[in-house]
Amino acid sequence: MDYQKSARQVYDLIGGSSNIVSAAHCATRLRLVVGDESKCDKKAIENVDGVKGVFIASGQLQIIFGTGTVNKVYDEFIKIAGITAASKEDVKQAANAKQNVFKRLIKTLGDVFVPIIPAIVASGLLMGLLEGLSQVFPDMAQSGTYTIIHLFSNAAFTFLPVLIAVSAAKVFGGNMFLGAVIGMIMIHPDLMNAWSVAGADSVPTASVWFGLYDINLVGYQGHVIPVVIAVWFMSALEKRLHKVVPEIIDLFVTPLVTVLVTGYLTLTVFGPVFSWIENGVLDAVQFLITLPFGIGAALAGAAYPFTVVAGVHHMYNALEAGLLSTNGLNTWMPIATAANVAQGGAALAIALKTRNKKLKSMALPSSLSAFLGITEPVIFGVNLRYTKAFAAAVIGGAAGGLVAGITGIGASAYGITGLFGYLITTNYVLQYTLLLAVSVGVSFAVSWVLFKDEKEETAKVHTSEEPAKTSDFLPEKNTAYAPLSGRAIPMGEVKDETFAAEVLGKGAAIVPDAGRVTSPCDGTVTTLFDTKHAVGVTSPDGMELLIHVGINTVNLNGQYYTAHVSEGDTVKTGDLLLTFDMEKIRQAGYDLTTPVIVTNTDDYQEVTALKNGPVQAMEPFIRVN
Repeated sequence: MDYQKSARQVYDLIGGSSNIVSAAHCATRLRLVVGDESKCDKKAIENVDGVKGVFIASGQLQIIFGTGTVNKVYDEFIKIAGITAASKEDVKQAANAKQNVFKRLIKTLGDVFVPIIPAIVASGLLMGLLEGLSQVFPDMAQSGTYTIIHLFSNAAFTFLPVLIAVSAAKVFGGNMFLGAVIGMIMIHPDLMNAWSVAGADSVPTASVWFGLYDINLVGYQGHVIPVVIAVWFMSALEKRLHKVVPEIIDLFVTPLVTVLVTGYLTLTVFGPVFSWIENGVLDAVQFLITLPFGIGAALAGAAYPFTVVAGVHHMYNALEAGLLSTNGLNTWMPIATAANVAQGGAALAIALKTRNKKLKSMALPSSLSAFLGITEPVIFGVNLRYTKAFAAAVIGGAAGGLVAGITGIGASAYGITGLFGYLITTNYVLQYTLLLAVSVGVSFAVSWVLFKDEKEETAKVHTSEEPAKTSDFLPEKNTAYAPLSGRAIPMGEVKDETFAAEVLGKGAAIVPDAGRVTSPCDGTVTTLFDTKHAVGVTSPDGMELLIHVGINTVNLNGQYYTAHVSEGDTVKTGDLLLTFDMEKIRQAGYDLTTPVIVTNTDDYQEVTALKNGPVQAMEPFIRVN
């Protein structure tokens, strides 16, 4: 693909440099923060060559190009925009500044919990594998190797408050090691282990705040929100102390006061209050999931994709961590899986049913991605564009959630959904398989019934030399219309070896009888030579057309040619692109035979010339299949 052309189109369609706040890219997406989202033509951006999806999430306009492509488009983009490259963190900060308080809170939770997912996944996978192997080989549970690996599998959950504290300190700008200390305080061995409270005869207490009230000396194993709140306070206090404490004693005073004040407040205020709130939230979720007949889980499966669209789904990381720590079982993960694979099922139906090659090329790989747990490409690239497919996925997610609620399935970790979820649901293989089959099957069937491929309309032929009245013209898909009137000839008859051999692509040529070039399709002007003797237009279907007026006319350096459009302009079939002085060009000794080339010929099985002989502008001229 032409990376510069794609970058130029994106630049124009987002409103130019005046609307760009910041720009960066990740492995697959161009991530832009714009000043005014209303100036961004998302529909047109979706038709830019190479774009696999467009959506706005977390305050960023995210344009999916894919691995290996996005970095090249980005390099061209920052050149065109005249801006300096930014890091993903810079873009996140710029986007965060534009978001409301609720979204900032959800984003912060995501920033805290996403980095520790690998640790949770490692422990969960070890736990799942051990459980599966011990079922096949019962004697294995008595071996020393099992005991050692079992210790590994519990480590992340046993010391989860420390992991959360370190990650939270990094997010909030505090010292990560001081954050670790706060996490350690909350699960210190001198405190009674929270998991031992239920079977204990008594719980130790301590009088605090000068005898005002007593607290239970119980650790915070299994809690996540109190840790985040405590480290947020710690980071704010530490940063404040760094500003007011003289540098000569800062190294001693700041850590001392930070740990002393934060630790005391954590065990006496933050811990008791927010653990009570957290327990209430977890109890409510458990109540929802365990409603009779799986009704609550079905509702959760239906609602899940809407939170992905809103960009607040990272809040579930905290929920899943809490469920794991409290019950040792993540009952939310199967519901998330149902919602995710249902998106894939809906898109797979479109991929198999549509005849639109670009849509098929987007729907198929993004559906497979959804089956592996990555849903943004399929939601924003396909299903939201075809709202009935999104509705089908919601229905499929509800059906899968119903299965999850009825069977009571759960996972031993979080951060994994879809097909890889088998690794952390080893005790529920049959139920998990049923959940996947129901979610995908229902969404596929509903999407197949509801999705209607776009019908091809028969075009009205315009026979005048004047531009067509595009408001009442309905061009056929995969069809290029004659950009000039004159005599159509096969490409092989063009008196130029490059064109005749179709090196640049297949097509046909016209010997013109009028000096007007009109657009052969609806689309975007993607190329306009400085010499104005050639112009390229790309249709919404992805057909790339080049109209080259004359042979070797590049040598005229634009003399006798007038352009009526610019690169990046949106045009309709029949809109005037160029005019040229036929007589003067011929007097200068040039052949005016004009090749009309499908430059992305390799994308099609067939490129068929429809005319040979007299042709009028706006008659069907080339068709691709």
